[in-house]
Amino acid sequence: MPEVKEHELVIVGGGAAGLTSAMYAARYGLDLVLLTVGAPGGQTATATTIENFPGFPDGISGAELVMRLTEQAQNFGVEFENAEVKEIARAEDGRWRLVCDGVDYLAAAVILCVGASPRRLKVPGERELFGKGVSYCATCDGFFYRGLTVAVVGGGNTAIEEAIYLADIAEKVYVIHRRDELRAERFLAERAFANDRIEFIWDTVPVEILGDDVVTGIALRNVKSGERSQIEVDGVFVAIGYEPNTAFVADLLELADGFIVADGRMQTNQPGIFVAGDVRDTPLRQVTTAVGDAAIAADSAYRYVSEWRAQQQAAQRAGA
Repeated sequence: MPEVKEHELVIVGGGAAGLTSAMYAARYGLDLVLLTVGAPGGQTATATTIENFPGFPDGISGAELVMRLTEQAQNFGVEFENAEVKEIARAEDGRWRLVCDGVDYLAAAVILCVGASPRRLKVPGERELFGKGVSYCATCDGFFYRGLTVAVVGGGNTAIEEAIYLADIAEKVYVIHRRDELRAERFLAERAFANDRIEFIWDTVPVEILGDDVVTGIALRNVKSGERSQIEVDGVFVAIGYEPNTAFVADLLELADGFIVADGRMQTNQPGIFVAGDVRDTPLRQVTTAVGDAAIAADSAYRYVSEWRAQQQAAQRAGA
């Protein structure tokens, strides 16, 4: 039998949303635990510079922001445990049971802040050369490409931020985008266009990442003409969006394109389960919106737990 740990609230995920939810919930006096796989951070920790988080006029690195959030949560007494949730189901007493390896958690309320993982290209060579020239994080791996040539695949904010970051390290950065204009915000696009180390390849998608033991190039196809081509690169950084980490709740919660559907109080279709951050079905995914979601989710969880407490006390009095 697995060990069973009981709390009023379990928060799943240690990114900006999870850490903020934990801070607010702790301030409300809830008995809670935050479950994270590995060190806290999530996608926020991989951001080179966050320039639009209020209060930091010169910007702040994602790693530093996460470090500050973690320290702040610890100052409020938040308990962290390393555990991956495999399943969530109703317990016999009406609480939620979170099943992990070797331990189950019982809680009246749950806040899911499980974020999303980088979307894969799903082309030949990508999986085989992962860690051998294929990367999903420029701040993690960019150092290895000093003075070399790399490609960034994508046209959104993340892709252009990564290209700008890599341009300070690599000799040459190709940006490969399937459209003829960027989706990134204008100020980022202008910075990239002004950088003479960055070259754009428009209307083009990768069809194969080339190399035996390490990346040596990338095969391309023009989506308008169908023309095939190749470029020589030492590394490929994929930045084409994210897939929500919701497989473990796919049969429990209402999803939209894999993202969790919730109302304005961050309440899902299951009473007592709330959501915050990038995993939520929302038109905008930013650190600022994640922490805003988190504050609302924590407040909603507090109200839910307070009602649950009252029901438990009433039941005890009735049974006395």
